[in-house]
Amino acid sequence: MLPIAVDAMGGDNAPDAIVEGARRAVDELGVSVVLVGKPGEMGDTGDLPVIEASEVIAMDAEPGSSVRKMKDSSLVRAAEAVRDGNASAMVSAGNTGATMASALLRMGRIKGIQRPAIATPIPVPGSTPTTLLDAGANAECKPEWLVEFAQMGGVYARDRFGIERPKVGLLSIGEEAGKGSPFVKECFELLSDPAWAAATDCEWIGNVEGRDVMTNEADVIVTDGFTGNVTLKTLEGAMRAIMGRLLMALDTDDDTRAAGAALGPALDTMVSELHPDSVGGALLLGVKGVCVISHGSSSPDAMVNAIRVASEMVEVEMVDHLTTAAASAAD
Repeated sequence: MLPIAVDAMGGDNAPDAIVEGARRAVDELGVSVVLVGKPGEMGDTGDLPVIEASEVIAMDAEPGSSVRKMKDSSLVRAAEAVRDGNASAMVSAGNTGATMASALLRMGRIKGIQRPAIATPIPVPGSTPTTLLDAGANAECKPEWLVEFAQMGGVYARDRFGIERPKVGLLSIGEEAGKGSPFVKECFELLSDPAWAAATDCEWIGNVEGRDVMTNEADVIVTDGFTGNVTLKTLEGAMRAIMGRLLMALDTDDDTRAAGAALGPALDTMVSELHPDSVGGALLLGVKGVCVISHGSSSPDAMVNAIRVASEMVEVEMVDHLTTAAASAAD
């Protein structure tokens, strides 16, 4: 496999945490990694090769103009490495919009896909994650795009989680077909056409609600990028609040501290399942290459998992499967 291009300069903890995670991924996973960024600022890169880039797109920079103007940025160079056949995938914890723009403008869009979408795995304790898309790539959507999101989400759920026939639902305010905004109702009508599901071997299950996201009710849930991102951030905030309150409760007195010690192993497992570092990042689906978007505060653990996901998606030829699905849907 060609090396995975890792944007060493992207993220709140870059470059130290990114470089450490990349070095660990090579040692622990046996994958090949190439770092992209400013050589003089990366610290100890060990034996990892480096693609030099003289510019860094800030986390708060305007994505489109930054990618167009900063052609020697680490993000752009990482995307170009995939496009030019020098890397098999790209991983970044940097500016999400700029990561998406770099991948789209440099790698190009899969034929038949009108808009790429961010697919984020939502942890479901005791079961496979629920894939939520779009999680923020497209704040405003056309109903027909959600059919494409459903197709891509089904392929991704099958390739990443081994779900033979993914169940796909539409996020709404009620399970009934008549529930939701005019946009959601139009999406429901288009998704009810069995042709797209047959083309991608998925099962359309209709509307699902927000309470279903962290259950095994659906394997894939589609929505517009605005709603998807709000849903994702709401879940992240709720989980942080619950875990914080639980830890406070377990440190109230000697009795609760003893209970906390007894529950320690079980709580550690739960935290590991729910922690963003364990997810390995979101996938930008619809571009001609594997692009993993890790969260901005990624730790070395998060980068190891992000690189693992990138490697696995290259190995299973996910982009080829997406391309085939898009072509089948067009027919």
